[in-house]
Amino acid sequence: MLGLTPDLNPERNGAAGADLPRPLGLGGELAQRLLAAIREGALSPGDKLPTEKQLSERHGVSRAVVREAIARLKSEGYVASRQGAGAFVVARPGQTSFRMTPDDLRHAFELRGAMEVTVAELAAKRRRPQDLAAIRSAFAAMQGALSQEKDGAAADDAFHAAIAAATGNPLIQRFVDFLAHQFSETRQLTWAPDSRQAGKAGAAQAEHQALLAALEAGDPAAAARAARAHVAGAAARFGLSEPED
Repeated sequence: MLGLTPDLNPERNGAAGADLPRPLGLGGELAQRLLAAIREGALSPGDKLPTEKQLSERHGVSRAVVREAIARLKSEGYVASRQGAGAFVVARPGQTSFRMTPDDLRHAFELRGAMEVTVAELAAKRRRPQDLAAIRSAFAAMQGALSQEKDGAAADDAFHAAIAAATGNPLIQRFVDFLAHQFSETRQLTWAPDSRQAGKAGAAQAEHQALLAALEAGDPAAAARAARAHVAGAAARFGLSEPED
């Protein structure tokens, strides 16, 4: 028995469910409470989750909400289904999967900052002529997208991938590739038509230019500063304050 409270029925909680943050929705809130039960040991590796019917009745939500919550936990590597037996907590909860959701945007920018500053610094130290050629090519593609008022998100991804390759560290390259589609979502925001019209893509390109200049100069400190300014600028363009030190 989970004993998760308060009741998740918005009608009984009033005002569209005061206990439920709107961005998460009912499914997200239930998933978070089940996750808390796993992290706190109320549900241990190997334990079977209550059935859809039990969770639905216990928390006053529909089975569709329960299915959404369980699906989130599966995608995040906390539970797995066994055909005909139900859903169970996995042996190493949360250690076999990594994903981000729109709710994680602020955290995604903080992770980008932590990664991209270090990557830029290493790339400035180790870049070879062929690395600079790839970085310049991606930069030129973004410049072309700007001048033609087109989407440059793919070139933006290629720019950052080329910087990761310039580190010469295959694990960094693989990790950046692994997270590329996650970080790409934040870059797609920059290159959306309304963002381009508002000058956000142009501002990002100016930051890219500063980073490229630091890499060409082989200046690790300048590259780190440029990368930090780029991520902070990207976060600010979408109303997110720079993470605290």
